[in-house]
Amino acid sequence: MKMNHLVALNEVQLGEIRKLAEEKRRFLGFIGETPIANDIFTILDNIGISLLEYPIRSDGKRSAFSAALMYSTEGNKELAFIGLNTADYFDNQIFALAHELYHFYTKTGSHFSRSSEEGDNLIEIKANRFAAEFLLPENTLKNIVLTEFKTTSLENKQFKTLLRFIARLHCTWWLPYRSLVRRLKEINGISDEQYSKLYMIDERDQAGEYWRTGMAINEEVFSKLNKPTNNIGTSPKNIEIIIRNFEDHLIDEDNFMKTLALFNKKPDDFGYEFEVSAEDIDEFERYFNKGGWR
Repeated sequence: MKMNHLVALNEVQLGEIRKLAEEKRRFLGFIGETPIANDIFTILDNIGISLLEYPIRSDGKRSAFSAALMYSTEGNKELAFIGLNTADYFDNQIFALAHELYHFYTKTGSHFSRSSEEGDNLIEIKANRFAAEFLLPENTLKNIVLTEFKTTSLENKQFKTLLRFIARLHCTWWLPYRSLVRRLKEINGISDEQYSKLYMIDERDQAGEYWRTGMAINEEVFSKLNKPTNNIGTSPKNIEIIIRNFEDHLIDEDNFMKTLALFNKKPDDFGYEFEVSAEDIDEFERYFNKGGWR
């Protein structure tokens, strides 16, 4: 398994990222050792970003997209959307949303990312570091390590101890396993050798030690984080917009039915009864899958 080596940002860049993450966390009401975790979906709604969820699987040639930040204009108003690939593991989905928030906050424009792509792209490296800092701030992690182990260094800790510690962080803060390994290296909590050994683990291997450890610590949360959700949907606010557009005669019955069907909804879910052919639904889904999501 290929290891993703750390790429160093300079102190000025790191300081800017920490400051931005801290400001946004504080503005959103996440003070101190308060995990964002699943609340990231509420955050998007609160700051006016529309979420579109759809499972897009890899075509075998390259990994499917993780998330995409898009903009459109309605009158004089700019609307922001994030498309989220729900065929990915749930912890990766959360990290991908935090990654896209960096592009939103720093106004880098529309953005399309894949989970396997970072390389030496400075903006992507910054976005990943922001996502990690936003979800689990550096100072918070340092305090957690110091409080539990009475030292800032874990270099003398047994490997099994590290696995249990990471699994507990995983279930509390909802970062992906490898992001947590990187966080520990970024705060100089683990050595290069420990980092390499931990990073090479296949954390999704259900017969592996890490998986068994995580399931023993918190089966419900660990299992949820390590599975795709395959959700198809959008926020209730967006569904309401679709319904009102129909009620205000801005879209006809056919488009109303097709748009709701995209999110696994039907007009009769909201008290409207129409009929739509299977051929129409198939045509709309084919158009969607061939559009800007791949």
